[in-house]
Amino acid sequence: MSMAAADIERLIKERFPDALVSIDDLAGDGDHYAATVVSEAFRGKSRVEQHKMVYDALKGQMGGALHALALRTKAPS
Repeated sequence: MSMAAADIERLIKERFPDALVSIDDLAGDGDHYAATVVSEAFRGKSRVEQHKMVYDALKGQMGGALHALALRTKAPS
């Protein structure tokens, strides 16, 4: 089972409407992605907290339809 990059972006944007989201399919298999998410919601949060927020936005898809997601998160500069 795999997940389309557009679905990942949609779920992230539902949770973080202001986010700038960039998603790359690392292996071309729909299972291994890298994502950069920039959102004001991350300001003042640790990297672990930011990543947990994104994983929560994916509504349980991590480890299921979405096998691997390398995250880079930050607040806007």
